[in-house]
Amino acid sequence: MKTFKELGIHKDFVQALDGLKITKPTAIQNQVIPMLLDAKTDLIGQAQTGTGKTAAFGLPLLQSIDVSRPEIQGLILCPTRELGQQIAKALFRFTKFSDRIFTEAVYGGEKIDVQISALRRTTHIVVATPGRLIDLLKRKALSLDKVQTVILDEADEMLSMGFKKELDQILEFVPQDANKWLFSATMPHAIKDIIQEHLSADAPRIEVNATSLVNENISHQYFVCDDDEKLHVLLQFLRSQHKNRGIVFCRTKKSTQQLAKQLIAKNISTDAIHGDLYQKERDKVMRAFKKGNLQLIIATDIAARGLDIEALSYVVHYQLPESEEYYTHRSGRTARAGKTGISMAFVTTKERMQLLKYENSLGISFERIRE
Repeated sequence: MKTFKELGIHKDFVQALDGLKITKPTAIQNQVIPMLLDAKTDLIGQAQTGTGKTAAFGLPLLQSIDVSRPEIQGLILCPTRELGQQIAKALFRFTKFSDRIFTEAVYGGEKIDVQISALRRTTHIVVATPGRLIDLLKRKALSLDKVQTVILDEADEMLSMGFKKELDQILEFVPQDANKWLFSATMPHAIKDIIQEHLSADAPRIEVNATSLVNENISHQYFVCDDDEKLHVLLQFLRSQHKNRGIVFCRTKKSTQQLAKQLIAKNISTDAIHGDLYQKERDKVMRAFKKGNLQLIIATDIAARGLDIEALSYVVHYQLPESEEYYTHRSGRTARAGKTGISMAFVTTKERMQLLKYENSLGISFERIRE
């Protein structure tokens, strides 16, 4: 394993990384950073969440910025507001000891006029959700004419949220010779279409843990029980976790609300997030969770997209997801930044067959937990 300095990262950024206690490059960083620093190139990276992708693309992007040019040179597209905020914060932290590189995050759920005003200031990098960026482009609030690098982060998430049309539109606004770096945990057909349409045919492909799409630091476990036993089993599991924090996944808004009420009645500090919450309500729940006022969050798959919370010890699949891609994304909320975590599924006898499919397709193995 090389150091960040040996990979070619400038000493000012290395100093910032040291301050953040990021000293050893991850597998994706080791492979991607030299390639992106060495030459002008498109790139396809396949790695699950929590493997250090933000630094893998963020550091080479920052190193490419010419601070003397007060124009947008880098564009990062991501699926959710939360992920956009997280990326922008990481870039800001990486530049603590370097020349000022200005990043602006734009996303739905905030007043567009405030964001338009912010973009009038010097901006070198824009981090955006596709829908809001389209709105800003229509209003001519920013120009992408000088963009040299476009990054699609969690591209599979963006496509599963229905942003294919927006991505196509945005990429038409960017110079044809701009670098295009695409990162995705999974590679469904829609991603392959994006790659074929917008990336160079000889773009290098980097796969981390190609034999396993799910983080190897996650312990996959399951408990067989009937639906009416799940609450009791969940309470037992939470007791075994003591003060550890995590996320419990349900399939529907109704299920998240009902389970949150049941747990609150048992004096467990929790709240639910789902697709029908206003952004302000969602932010309130997330603030309470990040401050440690809540032990866990009950969430639907849509609501949990892009969440990045440090030190989550577990995720619980109270109800199995609709697809194996969702299982990958759910599980990826834990065991981040080199830590370990538990992905616990509560399944009926019939649903046990679904876990066998996950084992085969995702290259993982489940351990059965007994009372």
